[in-house]
Amino acid sequence: QVQLVESGGGLVQAGGSLRLSCVVSGRTFSSYALSWFRQAPGKEREFVATIKWSNGWTYYSDSVKGRFTIHRDNAESVVFLQMNSLNVEDTAVYYCGASPPRPFPSTLVTNVVTWGQGTQVTVNS
Repeated sequence: QVQLVESGGGLVQAGGSLRLSCVVSGRTFSSYALSWFRQAPGKEREFVATIKWSNGWTYYSDSVKGRFTIHRDNAESVVFLQMNSLNVEDTAVYYCGASPPRPFPSTLVTNVVTWGQGTQVTVNS
C-alpha cells in the first residue's frame, strides 16, 4: 500500500507561483502513476497532471498545460507540482493520488487507489 502526504498550498496573488509536494511512501510506490487532482467548492474533483514513476512520462490537462509542471525526485520519493501564472480559476483543494501505471495516462478519479489529505491553494485577483 502506498501513502501520500501533500504540502505547499497557500495564498497567492494572480500571476504568482506555488510549488506543491507529495511525499510518497510504501513498498511498491515506484510501480504507480502519481497524479494531481483538484476540487473547487461546489465542483467535482478534476484531473490536473500525472507522471509515471518508472519512466517519468507526463500528461497534463488542457487547462494547466504550459503553466504547471509535474516532476519527481527519485532520491527523496517526492512528486512536485510547480504552478506558474496562477489565476483565480486555479483556486481549489489539490490532492495527490496514486493509480496503477496502466493505462497511461489515466485522468479518471475512479482509477485512483490512494489519496492524500489535500492542500488548499487560493489565488486572489
